[in-house]
Amino acid sequence: MNEVKHQFWTTPNQLTLARLFFIPFINICIVERRYHTALILVIFAGLSDGLDGLAARLLHQRTRLGEYLDPIADKLLLSSLFLVMSFRHMIAWRYTVLVFSRDLCILMISALLYVFGLRDFRPGIFGKVNTACQIAAVFFALLVKVDSSEWVWMTEKVLLYGVFAFTLASAMQYVYLTGQRLKKLQATKT
Repeated sequence: MNEVKHQFWTTPNQLTLARLFFIPFINICIVERRYHTALILVIFAGLSDGLDGLAARLLHQRTRLGEYLDPIADKLLLSSLFLVMSFRHMIAWRYTVLVFSRDLCILMISALLYVFGLRDFRPGIFGKVNTACQIAAVFFALLVKVDSSEWVWMTEKVLLYGVFAFTLASAMQYVYLTGQRLKKLQATKT
């Protein structure tokens, strides 16, 4: 228990918790059409995401708690933003349904595999690119409400197409990598 308390108070984990703290306020701002404020909070949340990883490396404060907490914070932030932005007609529902479907499938598969002893759920390159596309798409979907320039609108559209493509690609890569990891696990057990 003391180990968890110690991990909880590290700088990177506090930055991750700050990102979690921003989630309801960002979504409230979007629902209330306070897009400038929402955009500023998304920028702060994005900075906290970059800073927590940097702090973990520079301060040698990588923790098991952080390994779980950071992707959970990212998923909660992005999933809630996609959902709220779809309700506000800022992002088409097809993107939100695809993002949620992939994440729910990965969550269910991960839970099943965890039961069977597989603990390695690191994302592949397509998963990382997908997350970056999602973050950028959400940012530009908010930015278009603040600055309706053609380049902002076009960038948002390109990023949403990227979300679509990389969500599918990362799902396929996840299935492939999971199969490889399961083969390795079975080989070590025999």
